[in-house]
Amino acid sequence: MAYKRIFGIVLDSVGTGAAPDADQFDDLGSDTLGHVGQAYEGKLALPNLQKLGISNLREQAIEGVPAVEQPLGYFGKMTEISAGKDSMDGHWEMMELPVEQPLNFFPNGFPEELLAKIADFSGRKIVGNRPASGTKIIEELGEHQMETGDLIIYTSGDSVLQIAAHEKIIPLDELYRICEYARSLVNGPEYTVGRVIARPYVGEDKDHFTRTSNRHDYALKPTGKTSLDYLQENGVKTIGIGKINDIFSGQGLDEVYHNESNMDGMDHVDHVMQQDFTGFCFVNLVDFDSMYGHRRNPMGFGQALMDFDQRLGTVLNQLQEDDLLMITADHGNDPGFKGTDHTREQVPLLVYSPSMQAPATLGTRTTFSDFGATIVANFGVKSNGLGTSFLDQLA
Repeated sequence: MAYKRIFGIVLDSVGTGAAPDADQFDDLGSDTLGHVGQAYEGKLALPNLQKLGISNLREQAIEGVPAVEQPLGYFGKMTEISAGKDSMDGHWEMMELPVEQPLNFFPNGFPEELLAKIADFSGRKIVGNRPASGTKIIEELGEHQMETGDLIIYTSGDSVLQIAAHEKIIPLDELYRICEYARSLVNGPEYTVGRVIARPYVGEDKDHFTRTSNRHDYALKPTGKTSLDYLQENGVKTIGIGKINDIFSGQGLDEVYHNESNMDGMDHVDHVMQQDFTGFCFVNLVDFDSMYGHRRNPMGFGQALMDFDQRLGTVLNQLQEDDLLMITADHGNDPGFKGTDHTREQVPLLVYSPSMQAPATLGTRTTFSDFGATIVANFGVKSNGLGTSFLDQLA
């Protein structure tokens, strides 16, 4: 059957075990869901994700979340083919635009010539310039930044250029303007960076600094058409919730909502579910990644999963017979693993509609693009054909 509305929810960084090529990323042994379950020692409670088959897709069930005999929906997992393990790579590939060429990474910091241009444009000096955890580098340099007005620039294991500043010292409009200029410098061909991220924070001293929800991602513009573009061009409504708008630079989206948090994002989902429309609502919930994955906080990660699971119950109750829900992730960020970077993992694929009669496994998809291919196929839209639709497997 064809569904009137499709809701695609991306649990940012909720991986389900090392990908086949994890060794190429030094990520062998990573398992976001598995290690969160271990940290909770059997007390992780995810009843709604459980009945959708979150553990059925794994070789070993998540501790505390055993597999169920008959999942409510279809279940499987997806393997990424993009060159990186960043949010941009994952989301673009879901929308049938894999990132084939590796973007630039800066394990030794950014070139001085690049920083000199940002300093000249902003009229501010630059400190940091190395891979770092955002919370740690703000704790280390935040007071200096408040005293001097310097920009804290740092990167990570991903293709990102991040600029942090205290909101009272550098107003948001100024920080955003600086980030927009930095974005213009790294669109290639010499330097091609996936995302420039504004990282504002507040607080009076290093013991109380907190990054705010005024973060803004300036992503590389899609290098080709995505599933979102094909849908929009064919009159199918497209809605983006969370950092979807940032990741796709606004392209292919008719309506967008900015999230303050995961729960705020779920409020937006509830709001959109009350609308009568035909189309696709694409949702990103980033707290798993930004608040707990990078900070290697498995307990906080698990609590965020349980909070989402409660809200998922409301979504399941609101779904109409001709609605389709698809839950997945864009990469891993194992809070029980070494370092502070994303981890190269396979991701869950949970698919449900109240109209389903005989749910079964979707197996392991060989590319995230199957996600987008299924969506465009549902609406009778032709795209670039990079993914394989599983729409005809949904009974």
